Amino acid sequence: MKFMTNGLIVKEQNIGEKDKLITALTDSHGIVKAFAHGAKDIKSAKRAGTGLLAYSRLTLHKGKDSYIVGDARTIKIFSGLGKTIEGMYCAQYFCELAASLCPKEQEAGEQLRVVLNALYLLSENKRDMRVVKPCVELRLMCLSGYMPDIMMCRDCGEYEKESMFFLPRSGQLVCRGCYEEKNCSEHRIALNRATLTALRHCCYADMEKLFGFSLPDPDLRTLNFCSEEYIRFILEKNFKTLKFLKALDL
Repeated sequence: MKFMTNGLIVKEQNIGEKDKLITALTDSHGIVKAFAHGAKDIKSAKRAGTGLLAYSRLTLHKGKDSYIVGDARTIKIFSGLGKTIEGMYCAQYFCELAASLCPKEQEAGEQLRVVLNALYLLSENKRDMRVVKPCVELRLMCLSGYMPDIMMCRDCGEYEKESMFFLPRSGQLVCRGCYEEKNCSEHRIALNRATLTALRHCCYADMEKLFGFSLPDPDLRTLNFCSEEYIRFILEKNFKTLKFLKALDL
C-alpha cells in the first residue's frame, strides 16, 4: 500500500551509514515510524524532508512489518528555533510529548495543527514560550482523552470563587472551602481567577484563539506548573527534554 500524507518529523535515528528511522506525526495516520533508505547521504533528495522538526509531504509504502519513505518533500523548516537553546529544547519537548500522546494508525490532524502552530510561534518569536508550552501540553492531553474536569468545584459545583485549587492527580477543581471542610490532603495548586481562566482557555478555547492570552509572570509560572504536574501524574512519565527546560528555569 502506498499513500501520501503531511507530517512533522518528531524523531530521527541513524541506522547504519546511510539510512534513518524516522517517527512522524502525520495528519492522516497519526504517529508513524518509517525507514528512510539513503536519507543520511548529503545528496539524497530525502535528507532535508526527513530531518528532525521538518514538516514534509511524505510518500509512504507500507510493507509487511514497517513503513518505508519513498519520498519526502519539505513544506516548512522552522529555522528560527535554532536561534536559542530554549527554543530548541521546547520544540523537542513538544515532539517527545506528541510521540507519547498521539494515536497510531488514526487521524491526528488536530494534534498536528497544535504542534505546528506552536513551532511557528516560537520560531518567529511571536509568543512567550511560557504561554505556548501549557497550551500545547493541555490541548494534546485533551485531544488524547485526558480532559481535566475544571468547569466547577467537584464538591459544591461553584464555577468560580476567590480561591480555587487544581488537583493534578485527578485533574479536578475544588474551592478552598470544600477542600478545608473535608480535610482533603490531595496535592493541590492554588489558582487565582486569572490563572484559572487561562487554565480553562488552554483546554476549551477554539483553535484559532488557543495561544491568544497573556498573564503576569507569577501566574504564568503557576499555569506551567499545573500543566506539568497534570502530565506527570496522569502519564506517570518523566520527559528528558522537559527536565532540560526546567534546568533553564522556564
